Amino acid sequence: MIYIGNHLSASKGYLAMGKAAVALGADTFAFFTRNPRGGKAKEIEPSDVEAFLEFAQEHHFGPLVAHAPYTMNLCSDKEDIRRFARDMFADDLQRMEYTPGNYYNFHPGSHVGQGVDVGIPVIIDVLNECLSPTQTTVVLLETMAGKGSEIGRSFEEIRRILDGVTLQDKIGVCLDTCHIWDGGYDVVGDIDGVLETFDRVIGLDRLYAVHLNDSMNVQGSHKDRHQKIGQGEIGAEGLRRVVAHPLLQGKPFILETPNDDAGYAAEIAQIRSWMI
Repeated sequence: MIYIGNHLSASKGYLAMGKAAVALGADTFAFFTRNPRGGKAKEIEPSDVEAFLEFAQEHHFGPLVAHAPYTMNLCSDKEDIRRFARDMFADDLQRMEYTPGNYYNFHPGSHVGQGVDVGIPVIIDVLNECLSPTQTTVVLLETMAGKGSEIGRSFEEIRRILDGVTLQDKIGVCLDTCHIWDGGYDVVGDIDGVLETFDRVIGLDRLYAVHLNDSMNVQGSHKDRHQKIGQGEIGAEGLRRVVAHPLLQGKPFILETPNDDAGYAAEIAQIRSWMI
């Protein structure tokens, strides 16, 4: 059994997202904590959160997978961008405590030519500054495709960040199927081997969530272009093996495919059929 859902708009609040998820057949969802291309965050209404938490319990939701904005680059080469990113990160973690026990996913960042050996310590410093022993949120590093100067293009780079974090119980990983395929991992022909490698390098106990996406690109392209389920290079059978894998059961799976509501509802129904 897995939890399955997709990205939803947060513009109308938490309860609206919960109802939209159920209407699509979902029992989890993702949302941007603030404008994905900017920094502005919607004010949180405590009454809305309370109503959502009751609704989520009634409908047996799995953990939510909130997503940081794309503009948040913790290891930028510019000090003002790093400071802006750090402030967003810290604020988002405080806001996440309105819905305790969920996940906050972010792209590790781009070193912008400084090099991985410069970028990774900067990311670690922010994590150690902002993570709190009292927070209930687990922060997730997302596996990346390796486009440009992205950090997190390999399991080894993710592990280097994890190793530097003091509060180990507050940090984990979100595995993106499109990203690791584009990054060179053979999701189609050897998902057992991919997960075995993940376990050896990072540890499957660190894997909290999955972004379930097909890819427009061939394996190892390092391009990061998502495709609808079954219409890309990974294909329906490759993704079915991911969804049904015994080592991934019980986790939230989030669709980030280029879809409208009808498309997401169809994909959710298709994925549920794979579990029968």
